[in-house]
Amino acid sequence: MSQTISLKGEAVRKEAVAGGAITPGMLVQGYPGAVVVHAVAAGNARAHFALENDLIGGAVADDYASGDTVQIGAFAPGAEVFAILASGQNVTAVGTALVSAGNGRLQAFVPLNTSASDVTIPTDNIVAYALEAVNATSAAARIKVEVA
Repeated sequence: MSQTISLKGEAVRKEAVAGGAITPGMLVQGYPGAVVVHAVAAGNARAHFALENDLIGGAVADDYASGDTVQIGAFAPGAEVFAILASGQNVTAVGTALVSAGNGRLQAFVPLNTSASDVTIPTDNIVAYALEAVNATSAAARIKVEVA
């Protein structure tokens, strides 16, 4: 397992007060106010991921509690992140598009099912693309992703 959330590329490091429990690698929202896990499944999200608190020796497995100062990485497209795939997900192909699962984790993007050829399928909510196949059908699991 990787010892860091930011795998490749530069992230703008930000910090804010945690508005609830947050695990490094979770997709977060609310900056510059109180930061919480991204709470809208398949909703639009900025590529803000909680980082491990390495400023005080924290590791990837060390959660933030409500009221802690959380380290956040604001990632640019192409950056690689050690994120968390939601329980119940099975990403079988590299390049699978991922969106928020509504609990700080990611899930596979499912396009709208439509028979009309003139319907635009929104893709603005895609946060990242899988860099590896990961089976998280029984429990949430770490996954390496490339920011969209």
